[in-house]
Amino acid sequence: MAAKKGGRRYPLVVFTHMMSRWWTAVFALGLSMIGLAWVLRSWVFEEWRWMTFAILGGFTAVAGIGMWLARKSAYVQPFNDHLRLVTPFLRLNISYKRFRRTSTAAMGALFPPKNVSNTLQDIVEPIAKMTAIVIEVNVMPMSQSALRLFLSQLYFKDKSPHIVILVSDWMRFSAEMDSMRHGGEVATPEHRRDISILSKLPKK
Repeated sequence: MAAKKGGRRYPLVVFTHMMSRWWTAVFALGLSMIGLAWVLRSWVFEEWRWMTFAILGGFTAVAGIGMWLARKSAYVQPFNDHLRLVTPFLRLNISYKRFRRTSTAAMGALFPPKNVSNTLQDIVEPIAKMTAIVIEVNVMPMSQSALRLFLSQLYFKDKSPHIVILVSDWMRFSAEMDSMRHGGEVATPEHRRDISILSKLPKK
């Protein structure tokens, strides 16, 4: 049986952004531990002391390099019958039959910087004006609690069954996904049920 041909792979901006911010800190920590090991060795400390710091520092520095190499390894890819989300530790297929509705909204509206933790504020602020696609489904292939072990909370705006997808070219991704869902033809306006979340907010 021939393998199903997928569409373009769209890197997940949240994953890339987080890895790009963290790898430098992890790598710098590793180098600092190696430097400390050298100082302890020069001060003629017991071998096991400086060797411990050297080994831990080496592993930490390698982990930082690994994060840099993997920063663009997470992506979302539309297929004819499902949407595939891939990270280094997760491979999730979401059937189009599960889809209820797709909508768009700015990341800053979904995750107001003032309402998220201090750790996530620095992540959200640079991407707050980018447009994300919210895919609401009947039920996810995995529970949200299980998915949160592999994905940042920036993939979930609340506890309802859905997932927030942020890619750099959201219009192209949306058009390609709709094309795949509707048999290779670009969906007509009546087929598309994309409604902006912001438009649902009560007008003052």
